[in-house]
Amino acid sequence: MPIAAKLFLTLGSIGMALAIALGAFGAHTLKPTLAPERLAVYETALNYHVYHALGLLAIGLLAAHRPESGALRWAGLLMTTGVLLFSGSLYALSLSGVRALGAITPIGGLALLAAWLLLAVAVLRMH
Repeated sequence: MPIAAKLFLTLGSIGMALAIALGAFGAHTLKPTLAPERLAVYETALNYHVYHALGLLAIGLLAAHRPESGALRWAGLLMTTGVLLFSGSLYALSLSGVRALGAITPIGGLALLAAWLLLAVAVLRMH
């Protein structure tokens, strides 16, 4: 299996496992203790985390068939970075209440947007 495929399938799988664990943590530990607005931020982080872990799995599957695609590799790297910055900053914001962490979130959002656009470019280039 090509290295990019293995990397993004692994990251997507670990991302999904982590999302399940964080979802359970949120439902069983945070729900009774966090203010509703902070819980909503946590849930936004979790939703985007799940969507983009699935996106990494899709990129990994495509990279297995097109290992030479630089667009797929960049899409996977940007999606990974985007999840870490976007969801990570929102998780940290919801748990800590430090509003300044929200300044990181748009950078992650831009990385996610670029990742999806690069995925579209990669797909359009496929024969």
